Amino acid sequence: MAKASTPGRTKTRLVPPLSFDEAAAFNTAFLQDIATNLLDAARSVSIQGYMAFGPPGSEAFFRRHLPPSIGLVEAWLADFGDCLFTAIRKILRQGHAGAIVLNSDSPTLPTALLVQAADLLAQPGDRAVLGPASDGGYYLLGLKQPHRRMFEEIDWSTERVAAQTIERARELHLPLHVLPTWYDIDDIAALRMLHAELRDGGSFDATLHPAKAGATAALLTRLLAHSDFAARIGVASAPLAHGIAI
Repeated sequence: MAKASTPGRTKTRLVPPLSFDEAAAFNTAFLQDIATNLLDAARSVSIQGYMAFGPPGSEAFFRRHLPPSIGLVEAWLADFGDCLFTAIRKILRQGHAGAIVLNSDSPTLPTALLVQAADLLAQPGDRAVLGPASDGGYYLLGLKQPHRRMFEEIDWSTERVAAQTIERARELHLPLHVLPTWYDIDDIAALRMLHAELRDGGSFDATLHPAKAGATAALLTRLLAHSDFAARIGVASAPLAHGIAI
């Protein structure tokens, strides 16, 4: 689920400590890393990567910044649940056996979780897969059928999203597999976690290996070297373990 990068309109929950320009730059880096993660997962399981994007008219932005093998599906509606459902329905109508909506805030999401989600959806019978986020939302939801109810009466952008989605699956008697929790980058604490992962080679979950997130690492390296970014988020300014010098 992707939004074109525009300063003042993209990742504004990260402002402050970021500037609007920096927040937009992170958005672009996140999308690039997510695209790479999808392509990496496709080496292990049969999947096709897409960006369900908006606003309308921004297709050129995604063509410019993403690999050509990543498809584009416009999904821009007033209600976020409608955006998610529209993306799911459009993908399934293209003949895919399942469809997964993925957030744009988790560039280090372990590739293994994408592979696991696709493998689970490939099993016989109708089912759903949920990847809960540490803030109570979810980073991933996969379906084999366009169940509209999964997106109804959800308090979006609250800590109740994942729990309410699980309840919708129960209402539908839909088998649901819950993946390990991962984190969204939408506040200063998450920025610190991202910095620690990329600097020290650690992980939000010690049992999982985070994706390398090369574009995000490169942006962090530049900000650490040429701005007061470290002071603004309250971390040491040591070089990143996986950083790319720019």
